[in-house]
Amino acid sequence: MGTTKNLKFDIETEAIGKICKALGHPTRIQIMTLLWRKDNRTCGEIVDLIPLAQSTISKHLLELKKANLVEIKYEGKKTIYSIEVDNIEVLKRFVSNYLSTIEISEQDKETVLTTKRKMRGRNRHLKQYNYQFPEKKVKQAAV
Repeated sequence: MGTTKNLKFDIETEAIGKICKALGHPTRIQIMTLLWRKDNRTCGEIVDLIPLAQSTISKHLLELKKANLVEIKYEGKKTIYSIEVDNIEVLKRFVSNYLSTIEISEQDKETVLTTKRKMRGRNRHLKQYNYQFPEKKVKQAAV
C-alpha cells in the first residue's frame, strides 16, 4: 500500500476544500438551500421539510458545522441553525474567479454535450469512448 502525501495549502484553499467536501452530499445542499431561504431554523423544522430521520439530519448539520457553513445558537433547549455568510462569500468568490478563467472551445463543448450514436447490444451500457484494446482478438461469427 502506498504512503499518503501530506501537502500544505494556503488557508483559503483548505477552507474551500472543506466547504466543497461538506457540500458533496445532496442532503447537505438541500439543508443549505432551506437555510438560505429562511435563516434561523431548528433541526425539527428541517426534519419537517426533508423526509429523513432526525438523527440523520443532525449528522448532516454537524458536517456543515465542521466546514463552518452554519452557525449554531442556543435558545433554551432549542438549537438554532443559520448560514455562516462569510464562508459562503469565500466560496462564491472562488467559484466566480475559477469560472472566469476557464475557456472551453466550441469543439470541446460539442464533445461534452453530445453523443455521436446510440450503442446497441449487450455492452450498450459501456461508453463509446472506453479504452480500446487493439491486440485483443475479437470473436468472429461463423459464416
